[in-house]
Amino acid sequence: MKKKKNVIVYLPSCHSKPLKNLIVRNKLKAFYFLMIFTSSGAGYHSESKAKEYKHVCKRACQRAVDRLRAGGLALEAVTSALMELEDSPFTNAGTGSNLNLSGEIECDASIMDGKSLNYGAVGALSGIKNPVLVARRLLSETQKGKLSAGRIPPCFLVGKGAEQWAISHGIPACPTEKMTTKFSLSGYKRNKRKMELAEQVETKRKRQLCEENNSACLDTVGVVVVDREGNVAAAVSSGGLAMKHPGRVGQAAHYGCGCWAENARDVSLYSTAVSTSGSGEHLIRTMLARECSTAMQAENAHQALLEAMQNKFISSPFLAGEDCVLGGVIVLRCCTCGEAQRSEDIQALLVEFLWSHTTESMCVGYMSAQDSKARTHISRLPPGAVAGQSLAIEGGVCRLGTVSD
Repeated sequence: MKKKKNVIVYLPSCHSKPLKNLIVRNKLKAFYFLMIFTSSGAGYHSESKAKEYKHVCKRACQRAVDRLRAGGLALEAVTSALMELEDSPFTNAGTGSNLNLSGEIECDASIMDGKSLNYGAVGALSGIKNPVLVARRLLSETQKGKLSAGRIPPCFLVGKGAEQWAISHGIPACPTEKMTTKFSLSGYKRNKRKMELAEQVETKRKRQLCEENNSACLDTVGVVVVDREGNVAAAVSSGGLAMKHPGRVGQAAHYGCGCWAENARDVSLYSTAVSTSGSGEHLIRTMLARECSTAMQAENAHQALLEAMQNKFISSPFLAGEDCVLGGVIVLRCCTCGEAQRSEDIQALLVEFLWSHTTESMCVGYMSAQDSKARTHISRLPPGAVAGQSLAIEGGVCRLGTVSD
């Protein structure tokens, strides 16, 4: 029989009955034109490095907003923001990525355009500084139509083939040693010692060592954006689990698992963008990004995300043998405001942005074009909550729009 998970409940004061583990903080504020929402990952963020994690989220938000202010659309903005996150030595993506068993860097990334529904991804990619650039180029190439002899262009490439394709399309190579940081190298040496020790101890202690190792190495980065035209886009990038087997591909590259973006096809529906972080195997087996996007069509976004995280992730039948399910999501959904539907002089979007995680912590940042700087926050499970068995949800609501001239 599957062990019942110890899910703790936290509810806002407006609720009289606890459901399961939920932390909700609502904020209402007027914003204009667009929204950018970033995550430096779900995992463990030490207090000593909190400033650095928040700073990289702020820089990513600013880079995306600058791109949007210059006339760029959502797809260009998520690419710009994710490149900033990949370039930071404090994130597990691009530069500073976790090293695999062989001491090499192999990255995964994907991107999805909510307007066209096109998708591009790379897996186990070495030798490229910004994997999201390759994913973005793959997406662009699929929009050009068939190749010679009627061949369908690829949307997902892995390994050496992905590296060769990137270089042939003008994306410069970058040696692994230039992407390896002192932090990632010391982490590799420390994890290698732990693995050697684990081989000499009993099974119970071995499992404990693995859990200690994994909790700090899950910080996949992600971005979701809505632009002034109401288009949404999402992207995700990861160096993967520390000490992973060479060739392993995580959720960041898999369709419907790492990210999802979909413009509303009807005025009665919401546009949604989702990016995930955490244990790739758990996120792949549950297709969490698409599950959360589907859930966001419900009336109550917080309740819908809570139920999706509980029923489709923590208690998913596809993870029946797991008692520590680690992951996190950032979610954005938007629809046309009621007054915008009644007046041609107003363009407005009502945007809800939420984040949820079962890991010990998750760092997020968000910003609109009207803001002078991004807001950042490290969400943490409260004392007594068990990572992998409890979840936190936070978020807010904003209105994006202006009156036409």
